[in-house]
Amino acid sequence: MAGVVELLSLNNPVFKSYVFWAGVLVIKMLLMSLLTAVQRFKTKTFANPEDLMSPKLKVKFDDPNVERVRRAHRNDLENIVPFFIIGLLYTLTNPSVFLAVNLFRAVGIARIVHTIVYAVVVVPQPSRALAFFVALGATVYMALQVILAAAF
Repeated sequence: MAGVVELLSLNNPVFKSYVFWAGVLVIKMLLMSLLTAVQRFKTKTFANPEDLMSPKLKVKFDDPNVERVRRAHRNDLENIVPFFIIGLLYTLTNPSVFLAVNLFRAVGIARIVHTIVYAVVVVPQPSRALAFFVALGATVYMALQVILAAAF
């Protein structure tokens, strides 16, 4: 069995793929903050009095465009953070390169698609649900493999 040092090396294609997709998803989540700010300025919806650009504006918490982006961002936090943890642990199980690379790819692409169809260009269901369940399914599969590897 490969040692931890070899598994957590950029010479390992599984770890290299994990690092790539983790980096992509970090950037994606950071961009969600900017997308929230863009929506706030577009709709003049600010949650703090010091952010108001005019004395005529009032603090507002319920703009549907801002809240949609915030919900998408929260969904990222609820789903991408577990992927970061389990993806790294999955790498330590020395999985099949083909399967691992495609699981990481599926999670990354599905989370990007989820954001696009939820917060950028709103597309009716089941588009968002499909993207959500692809990423969830891949993450759950990796979690089960980690559990099985640790249990036996």
